[in-house]
Amino acid sequence: MATVLSGAPAIESADRRTFLRRMLSNRRTSVAGAFLLLIAIVTLFARLIAPYDYRDIVGKPLTSASVLGIDDFGRDVLSRLLVGLQVSLGVALSAVLVAAVIGVALGLVAGYVGRWASTIIMRGIDVLLSFPPIVLAIAVVAIMGPALVNVVLVIGVLYIPRFTRIVYTQVLAIRNLEYVEASKIMGARPAGILVGTILPNVAAPIIVQLSLSVSFAIQMEAGLSFLGLGAQPPLPSLGTMVGSGRDFLEVQPTLLLYPSVLIILVVLALNVFGDGIRDLLDPRRRGTN
Repeated sequence: MATVLSGAPAIESADRRTFLRRMLSNRRTSVAGAFLLLIAIVTLFARLIAPYDYRDIVGKPLTSASVLGIDDFGRDVLSRLLVGLQVSLGVALSAVLVAAVIGVALGLVAGYVGRWASTIIMRGIDVLLSFPPIVLAIAVVAIMGPALVNVVLVIGVLYIPRFTRIVYTQVLAIRNLEYVEASKIMGARPAGILVGTILPNVAAPIIVQLSLSVSFAIQMEAGLSFLGLGAQPPLPSLGTMVGSGRDFLEVQPTLLLYPSVLIILVVLALNVFGDGIRDLLDPRRRGTN
């Protein structure tokens, strides 16, 4: 049986409408969500919005011949900032998607099957968590070579434990509840129970973790690109723009300022939005909104 039973505490359409109204009534969450929506639209159409190609030399280096100025190679900063945002968010979202798919699957199996599966999976997660993320990421990317695909894979693997542990604890709490037992009695297969009955009822913390993980992934990508292990020239990312802008801090500080501020704003909005969604989905926190 691949559908959620009526006795399960899944979110119905009326609950979704109520949730949406409550989210819009929360000023911090709605403002952060509106900003993220704007960022998503700009990111999606970045290359169409950009006034120039990010590789084109359009003026004399380090001048203010365009809206946000010209970099040290004479390229338009606004165009490179838009494409850099697209690259950074693309890497972060791809990495978090990899982490979520694998991490959720591992958490479901470990929590529902238990015994040997739980021991093997969760001990492997503990081993992965024992390494400092940024140090492990630098080491692995340095060995594999600086490329966006490698950055996506490394960040994705590093964030698998976040999803695995959250889903694992949630599954342990509900796997013996009545609606799960009812699915078994009605002849549902384990895969159907996991996907159709358990997964929808552990979706709330997964949604919150998605938002928070994207913010951490953006910072991780920026750090790796800052060190020259991410996007390679001439392709920009926010991290590479910060790295190249530091050399001109006294001459043209905006080369460092623009990508740094954009990283801060996007990460802040993601954290505020994630916290707001968590508060809205957690019955114990609803009275504080």
